[in-house]
Amino acid sequence: MQAGFRVGTWAGAVGLLATLMAGTVQADGDCPAPGAWSTPAGEPLNAAELYVDLATREAVLLGERHDRMDHHRWQLGTLSALHGQRPDMVIGLEMLPRSRQPVLDAWVAGELAPEEFLEESGWYEAWSFDPELYWPILHFARVHDVPLLALNLEREYIQRLGHEGWEAVDAATRDGVSAPAEASEGYRDYLEAVLERHPAGMGPDPERFIATQLAWDRMMAGGIAARIEAGGEPPPLVVAIIGSGHLEYGYGVPHQLVDLGVTEAAVLLPREPGDCADSDPALAHAIFGVPHDERFERSGSMLGVHLESDGDPGIRILRVQEGSVGEAAGLQAGDRVLQAGERTIRATSDLQRVVQATPPGTWLPLEIEREGERLERVARFPRED
Repeated sequence: MQAGFRVGTWAGAVGLLATLMAGTVQADGDCPAPGAWSTPAGEPLNAAELYVDLATREAVLLGERHDRMDHHRWQLGTLSALHGQRPDMVIGLEMLPRSRQPVLDAWVAGELAPEEFLEESGWYEAWSFDPELYWPILHFARVHDVPLLALNLEREYIQRLGHEGWEAVDAATRDGVSAPAEASEGYRDYLEAVLERHPAGMGPDPERFIATQLAWDRMMAGGIAARIEAGGEPPPLVVAIIGSGHLEYGYGVPHQLVDLGVTEAAVLLPREPGDCADSDPALAHAIFGVPHDERFERSGSMLGVHLESDGDPGIRILRVQEGSVGEAAGLQAGDRVLQAGERTIRATSDLQRVVQATPPGTWLPLEIEREGERLERVARFPRED
């Protein structure tokens, strides 16, 4: 999450880390071919042997960039292969807080329609990324009766843990999860580099940013560790869907898992061509090749913008994706979206809902504020071929 500048929603925090981490490694390198596995050093891995090894682990952590559909397709394929090895699997989700666990249970049991699930889980408020990205995984769990596990805590509690300290949130609210292990020097450098790339710069208090990230990591690790500890003989294999920034180099969630006694966790990451310059074996247990194709991005619900809610009216645009609907509409980083169609925009979820309800081949009027001036723009959504 963010610190050193105002943040009003979980989506803003998630968006910062997802957006800025996406370009962490820029130079060309030897990536696995699409559909193939390798070590971070580029050594090919046999998929069948890899899955046999993963089935012996306590946890498998699948990274993602949240707005990449191909990352979620890769996750689905990996979940399917692991389920063949370990049908006692549990799928952990970064996306939802623990308070929504009964909703996840009801979804897997077939008691909720999709719209009911979105409403009762508070999806748009808790996560805000397009649910279309996650439906295949959610339906996989339902079809195969695989339990889903909410790993997070409500955003306001995560912020309090990071800003005010661990005792600011009572033990019952945080499910008894203990205070995090200190960040390694490498993780601190890693997070400071991320924060420096934010449009507002480092901000006055990077320590709050780091402390909030640690709280986020610890809550997810605590959920995974508690499920392993609670589960049978042997315990279930917990496969967690988590943003790559919390997993790379073992800095975030893996570091906290070790502190909680979970030492047999494997990190798997998707990688596109040109994103494999780092051959550090500590990056991950294995990486999987996915094609580099911006058509798979679904940031901003296909408007192609990355957003931040900061407490002021409307929502601020952090970045506009090249070639997107938002770019064609003339939107720019720094613009503030105030209204979409007939709806006043107060949170990222408001814009998500309006855009997702706009049929292909139609257009959506937008009212924005740019440098104190109110402007009108029109987002035209192409027809589906």
